[in-house]
Amino acid sequence: MLPGHQPGFELDRRLDADSVPLMWLGLCELRLMDDRRWPWLILVPQRPGIAEMHDLTPLDQAMLTFETNLVAQALKIETACTKINTGALGNVVRQLHVHVVARNIGDPGWPGPVWGYGVREPYRTEDRHAFADRMRSALATQT
Repeated sequence: MLPGHQPGFELDRRLDADSVPLMWLGLCELRLMDDRRWPWLILVPQRPGIAEMHDLTPLDQAMLTFETNLVAQALKIETACTKINTGALGNVVRQLHVHVVARNIGDPGWPGPVWGYGVREPYRTEDRHAFADRMRSALATQT
């Protein structure tokens, strides 16, 4: 069994198809959205059957907040972005997951949301690996 993974947990197939695993945090698997238009990370709490933050235990809620803030801070430092967008919508993918997106004035779709804007542009493999390595290093210095 994977770290933090509870029995019965299965990653939604759409999250699996659109993102790649980056690393394990205490509660969440951190994933990189495969769209090079924005530095975009996704935290997925490894709890089965959870659709809303209030479905988590109070301890898991606190851990999700901590991990989201940790990731947001590392992403802000690593990208020197103008703004961090954080959201947990769940309208299309019901499984609880939190988006953390680095935004800059003039980026594609600015100042609107990233969801539904244009067509996803997957990373070149080497660029995806390089960004993933930078984020792992940035997170290692945060903990």
